[in-house]
Amino acid sequence: MTYVNSAVADGPARFGFIVSKQVGGAVVRNTVRRRLKALCAEALPAVRDGNDIVIRALPSAATAPFSELRDEVARCLARRAA
Repeated sequence: MTYVNSAVADGPARFGFIVSKQVGGAVVRNTVRRRLKALCAEALPAVRDGNDIVIRALPSAATAPFSELRDEVARCLARRAA
């Protein structure tokens, strides 16, 4: 799930991640967060400046392959933040 808020200030887009305990233990949650962070860094050029983007990881993100996460993040960002 992705939330986008257009910020008033200029500057690069900012990302935040919500990875709850429903996703898994601390190691799993941190792994999911690192994967999402890497994907957002790849997608940063396609996102408008000044957007604040929050991505909420669902429990299925813990077992999803990296390519599937990449497709999902790209789809959500294209729909909401481009």
